[in-house]
Amino acid sequence: MNQHSPLPAAPLAATVGTFAASAKPSSAAAAVCSSLLFDIAGLIVAARETDYVQAALTSAVDEGRCTALGHARRLGMYDAALVNGTAAHGEDFDDTFEGGPVHPGAVVVPAALAAAEQHGIGGEAVMRGIAVGAELMCRLSLVAPQATHKAGFHPTAIFGAPAATATVAAVLGLDAETTARALGIAGSLASGIIEYLADGSSTKRLHAGAAAQAGLRAVHLARAGFAGPPTVFEGTHGMFKAFAPSKTPDFARLTEGLGTRWVIEGLAFKPYACGTMTQPFIDCALKLAASGVSADDIVAIRCKVGEGTVHRLWEPLAGKHRPPNGYAGKFSTPYCMAVAFLDGAAGLGQFTDARSQDPAVQALAAKIAYEIDPADEYPRNFSGQLDATLRDGRVMSFRQPHMRGGAHEPLDDAELTAKFEANLSFGHMDDAGIAALRAALAALASGGAVDLAPARYGAQ
Repeated sequence: MNQHSPLPAAPLAATVGTFAASAKPSSAAAAVCSSLLFDIAGLIVAARETDYVQAALTSAVDEGRCTALGHARRLGMYDAALVNGTAAHGEDFDDTFEGGPVHPGAVVVPAALAAAEQHGIGGEAVMRGIAVGAELMCRLSLVAPQATHKAGFHPTAIFGAPAATATVAAVLGLDAETTARALGIAGSLASGIIEYLADGSSTKRLHAGAAAQAGLRAVHLARAGFAGPPTVFEGTHGMFKAFAPSKTPDFARLTEGLGTRWVIEGLAFKPYACGTMTQPFIDCALKLAASGVSADDIVAIRCKVGEGTVHRLWEPLAGKHRPPNGYAGKFSTPYCMAVAFLDGAAGLGQFTDARSQDPAVQALAAKIAYEIDPADEYPRNFSGQLDATLRDGRVMSFRQPHMRGGAHEPLDDAELTAKFEANLSFGHMDDAGIAALRAALAALASGGAVDLAPARYGAQ
């Protein structure tokens, strides 16, 4: 139905404002946020020399006291949030919330760091702000699942604006009333369409940075007395009516247990540098390769998929078989499976423009098709299944029942550390620099000073 569920007794922004002003994250949520800080920092540095990050950096006009990680130049807080958020989300290697899906880390960590550096705030407030914003973003994504994508919008962009707002409000220690006013403003700053799927353009990368920037803007406007509607979420012309009109929102998914039950405890960290829902299919492709089958042995691969993933990751199928560039390949399940099968990996090196045009990769991708499985649990659970028909007539089947890195099979500390260090190395940080940044982030995560000096290196 295209109607709203019964309205809450009090404006939702007031409820969220109270949460942001008073919430105390669980120990498990705090641990996830510590991992989130390291993961996002590594990803920002890894992307520092890309053309889109250089363009974002060049577009910055204000010098200031805030750090764009991987760059010597200091920026104003709005530009720092934009550059860091764009870099963090740029290679699609960032965290994900499986029920959404949304990518909170790339939004809330840059917003929190910019607010802290601008206002001279310490690590304890930063970490609480990261937890508050990530929790809000994940819960907002559960209110009307799949409807935001269906309307042509990117949930990370749309829900990122109020999430970053809650993050910054918590970092600055704002009261509930001012936070609610800021959330009302954030609704008018939320934006981000998914037309990047047509050609692999960089606008998806921008969405996280723009959302982080929007949160900073909303909070500083509210602090100055600017007003926003308290019914920004549930109102007749509110965010869910605008950005998710096809489904009746269930606001209980936002409010029930808010502040006592932390859904971010199950946040997923990606093992592969591509779209979230493709990752279980990559695991299936790797299992097929490990069985000793060669690409020439394969006649066809058929995958069973959730209907909600088709329009982004499978169609148009001919285009997904031959993505125009490496970034588009990240949102092509056939390409991701093919390159992983051939390379035994799906890291940053598998999604270059040159690799995406390799005839061997494209030939294998062209053998991969899909069928919709009505029993697929998407978006509640991300799974993968393939049936490979071989030239000798055999059919080999593999299934990955959940996303590795998620709540069912989390990456361990050693895997997260290896990912962090590999990303910093990819960004050409030497061993001494890696050690210095690791120590600075550890101090921040434990409530110490926010000192990002080790991340400021490279050309101005």
